Amino acid sequence: QVQLVESGGGLVQAGGSLRLSCAASGSIFSIMGWYRQAPGKERELVATISTNGDKINYADSVKGRFTISKDIAKNTVFLTMNSLKPEDTAVYYCYARHSFHYWGQGTQVTVSS
Repeated sequence: QVQLVESGGGLVQAGGSLRLSCAASGSIFSIMGWYRQAPGKERELVATISTNGDKINYADSVKGRFTISKDIAKNTVFLTMNSLKPEDTAVYYCYARHSFHYWGQGTQVTVSS
């Protein structure tokens, strides 16, 4: 059974940093990553990373501030978020794909101004 367990969200002031983690179990995924959904908005891609970490994709809004990485041995993906802005406030969802699409339960990130 596939499980995606997220951790690391919280409240931070603008300009601060947070690191999200997503531990996956039950499969080896071709793509893992993070999406986010702010109140009243659609879920949007933040960043994705391939199985062995050689292909990475970022949303334009987070390029240069966020870094996605992966511990292949632990099947865990990380999102290091620096220079956070109030507009980064959202629920962040871990995402994984292998034949099917899988989602974590979401973790709240709140950036105060």
